[in-house]
Amino acid sequence: MKSFIILAMVLLSTGAITAQKMKIEKGGFDFIKGQKEINVEFVYDNMTLLKKNLTNDEYVKEHSAELEEESPGKGETWEKGWIAARELIYAPKFLELMNRYLYEDHGNKFGEGLTEAKYTLVVETIWVFPGWDAGIMKQPAKVTTRLKFVETANRDNVVLEVSSKNAPGDQWGSSFDNEDRIGEGYAKTGKSFTKMIEKKAY
Repeated sequence: MKSFIILAMVLLSTGAITAQKMKIEKGGFDFIKGQKEINVEFVYDNMTLLKKNLTNDEYVKEHSAELEEESPGKGETWEKGWIAARELIYAPKFLELMNRYLYEDHGNKFGEGLTEAKYTLVVETIWVFPGWDAGIMKQPAKVTTRLKFVETANRDNVVLEVSSKNAPGDQWGSSFDNEDRIGEGYAKTGKSFTKMIEKKAY
């Protein structure tokens, strides 16, 4: 019984820590109505990771070395997957949720490479915590981003900026893959952002 109470307290504290916060930093939502296409770009240039705020290069070097100690070649394989996850997991997860609500309900199509669109949504990753999964206990990933709508032809003109802090990334059951958990954080970001847009623009 005591162990159950301790576990429950850990899970409750985890939920409190991973609560997502979205805040409008500047601008408004009126411009979104009538936009059939919105270009999307994902930026990871200045992101940091973990509580130590490691740069991406520092994190890759550290984690790859740990995996190499476990099994030669494992770190190199992970590093390739870590970079590929941006295009194969993170971006698709985010875009899937944006389009599920805003395209199907309002005709706003979000996608990469739509360079003729009047507006571009820049999804800048600020901070990532990969989380962990040890079977009976786990810690969700957390993803913090800056979401900026800019004029495609004039990037200095920011028409809307929203900060998203600690979007939780978790799945039902166990997920021992860091990239999958982080991907769910991007999905959560997309879902929460669509709800904000629907509320403010429509």
